[in-house]
Amino acid sequence: MQSRRLRIPLRRRKVDACIIVFFSFNLMFVSYMFNPEQIVYKDANLIEYKAWPPSYAVKAAHWWGRHFDPALIARPAWRVAAAWIDLLLFGPFYLFAIYAYIDGREWVRLPSLLYAAAILTIMTMIIAESFFGDYATPYPFIHLAVHIPWILFPTVILIRMWKPNPFTVEAPVTLEAPTGREAGRPD
Repeated sequence: MQSRRLRIPLRRRKVDACIIVFFSFNLMFVSYMFNPEQIVYKDANLIEYKAWPPSYAVKAAHWWGRHFDPALIARPAWRVAAAWIDLLLFGPFYLFAIYAYIDGREWVRLPSLLYAAAILTIMTMIIAESFFGDYATPYPFIHLAVHIPWILFPTVILIRMWKPNPFTVEAPVTLEAPTGREAGRPD
């Protein structure tokens, strides 16, 4: 006999609410505004603004790159590949995950684990580059501090999604009123 499971309401899942905010920020700003700049503009020094991403996002990316993230300006192949992964995989994931986390859909568990592992892998490369790479930043600890959410949240997601039923609890057993002989009445 399979036990029944009850969804835990989002208001009781504060960590999930924070993860939803993180996913929303990434969907709206990182995947489709900030990172596309690396794909649309092959050379960060030759800029003729295009319809997308918005010019303010391009300016912000270039300011960040020139001051704190030289790899963003240099555009090594691995960094452009990471931008493509963000655009094609993470962006759609955020959209589905926001729905799944709000509604407590457990099918998002495996995609969440894969997402968290992928983000942590990419972040390891970005942080290693900023400290030790050919495009090391003059301010590695500022660079690291800005990227902490992309280390912290995927780690929390890994921990949160490790258990088999992250959004549900087992329904309490209800005892049915005895009938017939069980109630002390003759049949």
